[in-house]
Amino acid sequence: MEPFPTGQTDCMDSSLLSATLLLFLILDPFGNTAVAAAVLRGVAPGRRGWVVLRECLIAYGVLLAFLFFGRHLMAVLQLSQTSLGIAGGVMLFLIAVRMIFPTAGSMFGDVPEGEAVAVPLAIPAIAGPSAMAMLMLLASREPDRMGEWTLALTLAMTVSTVTLLAAARLLNVLGDHIMTALGRFMGFVLSILAVEMLLDGLRSFARTL
Repeated sequence: MEPFPTGQTDCMDSSLLSATLLLFLILDPFGNTAVAAAVLRGVAPGRRGWVVLRECLIAYGVLLAFLFFGRHLMAVLQLSQTSLGIAGGVMLFLIAVRMIFPTAGSMFGDVPEGEAVAVPLAIPAIAGPSAMAMLMLLASREPDRMGEWTLALTLAMTVSTVTLLAAARLLNVLGDHIMTALGRFMGFVLSILAVEMLLDGLRSFARTL
């Protein structure tokens, strides 16, 4: 696995704060309020908070697994950090475009009837491929900072969980238009980070030629 080039400012040169913010943007709790609402439509009001908490815990467990074991999976599959960085940048950009220009249908397909478990809220709405790729990249690039990456993921998931638990109240207080605007703003910021991540991967690839 080749290291990322040094001596440059890139989106992966992360402090704890920047990693937390980046993960929060990728988790996209404002955008996932629509998915949560669809999942909870057939759930009794008294159970909705528990269902959201359960789904967030499932997503957190999946993301922790990718953080700690993802780089070993990369080694088994003989994947480089460069290819992961390029693929992660492309996935982030596609998701950011969907956040900025949402379509009428759900990004993750039809929501199953009844009380859904894990799919689609925990996976892939929260623990999606872009979040998995980002955590694998953080862990493989700087494995000596696993404690910081774990804390960053924990903080981002905590804020995301609180946001999803308060989704109904946020919709009532802020309204659909403001929530949509927040989601699109997060998508815009994420698109910039995605392009930077893609460029970092392309620069790293160019150095191998």
